[in-house]
Amino acid sequence: MNGAQSLVQTLLRGGMKVCFANPGTSEMHFVAALDAHPDLRCVLCLFEGGATGAADGYFRMTGDIAATLLHLSPGLGNGFANLHTARKAGSAMLTIVGDHATHHMAYESPLKGDISALSRAIAHWTRVSTDANNVASDGAHAMAAARAHNGQLATLVLPANTAWQAAKGSAARVSTPALIRPDLARIRAAAHTLQLSGAALLVDGPTLHGELGPLAARIAKKTGARLIAPYLASRIRRGVGAVAFERLAYGVDENAAVLKDVRHMLLVGAQRPTNFFAYPGKPSLPEAAGTAVHDLCSRSMDVGYTLGVLADCLGVCANDDFDRLPLALPELPSGRVMDLTRIGQALAHLLPGNAIVVDESITMARYLMPPSARARAHDWLHTTGGAIGFGLPNAVGAAIACPNRQVLALTGDGSAMYTLQALWTMAREQLKVITVVFANQGYQILRGELVGVGVTAVGRNAVRMLNVTQPQLDWVKLSEGHGVPAHRVTDVDGFVAAMQVAIAKSGPHLIEVVCPV
Repeated sequence: MNGAQSLVQTLLRGGMKVCFANPGTSEMHFVAALDAHPDLRCVLCLFEGGATGAADGYFRMTGDIAATLLHLSPGLGNGFANLHTARKAGSAMLTIVGDHATHHMAYESPLKGDISALSRAIAHWTRVSTDANNVASDGAHAMAAARAHNGQLATLVLPANTAWQAAKGSAARVSTPALIRPDLARIRAAAHTLQLSGAALLVDGPTLHGELGPLAARIAKKTGARLIAPYLASRIRRGVGAVAFERLAYGVDENAAVLKDVRHMLLVGAQRPTNFFAYPGKPSLPEAAGTAVHDLCSRSMDVGYTLGVLADCLGVCANDDFDRLPLALPELPSGRVMDLTRIGQALAHLLPGNAIVVDESITMARYLMPPSARARAHDWLHTTGGAIGFGLPNAVGAAIACPNRQVLALTGDGSAMYTLQALWTMAREQLKVITVVFANQGYQILRGELVGVGVTAVGRNAVRMLNVTQPQLDWVKLSEGHGVPAHRVTDVDGFVAAMQVAIAKSGPHLIEVVCPV
């Protein structure tokens, strides 16, 4: 047995099921080891950002880690943006990066780089295996680190010689440390705070989509506090029967309006709200001046315990009523013109029950989110880190995690160009993903940002930095070139028909929506 084989056996023993990979020469022994163990599913991604984005989506839908296999420092660098998004989402991931053999590092080879330094800029835990006999143990510790504190990014650097040299067998699973809990006095004080005028309970993470959501809703109902969720949630349950969370907003002024009456903000598993960007003359924080912010329990702590004790302190019962969203489907619209409001209504009407929506639609979200809020029950995944290129790879990971659920990836044309290679993976794996590309021929959000920072005069150079025309992208050809059938639609009737066809099929499909510019 060599080091690579011992690592694969350790991953399997630790419950690893999927590896999203883009390997190179330094990882060939690991590839051979994977070949000998087909029970660890290997998914090829044609870009490293596709692998890291897919592993993020997988965690969001399963609550457990997948591995990524990347090649040297450039490979890790290519995966960095979606690692950033995963970290902001609170996702757990094990990143395995092959490196040069230790004796080769004495020379300045073309692909030599400081992988550890690059990893430490984004990962919570980094280790370099220095001996083949340590690889299995290092792998077990890496898995434990990724699962610690409700989810972390862990990087294991595997020099090529530690992969090919003889090694001991697989390591036993390493236990993860217990989660930290707030002390009882702080929770009791928080229970009092929630009963004050102007109190709000801000929650995030699994509370937005799991069994803790109803508990938080019952606490809010009991105390009269508002129950608020972040605007960019890693995963939130929506539609009929879901908890009726208030949502923060993207815009600075809109965000301030949501929080203007909050006087006591209690954070449980959530971070303090911060505006997306700084703007001239506007604040960085959206809460009103004088608001007391109480950070009771961070996302890395025991959120379930905290909410449970909070409920006990308040006398909340398991059968207490709370506000759920009713079913309110919009009528199926029609029309021979392109109307984005009606496109949103059509999407909400046609959205299958228990679907997964991965949203990187950016400026189009204002047409899509409101009408679907009370559609059939579904999960909605946002680009938590703001880095472009999240949508298509995240949909891959979500579809691998939940093969029987319809996944819908909503994206702008500019965003989709960052990671369009994910279409090929969808085709190879025959994933149940419908990709809707809103072709507005540019980075529309940046046009609004120019106004936001005070730029009033826009000339040729600025326009050419913000549009993706000359030449114009052809998403039907791009999609079909990656093996995914596609339709281009120019009116509401065409969108409805294309969605109905796509939902009826078992594999991937793409719909290009030609938007008014």
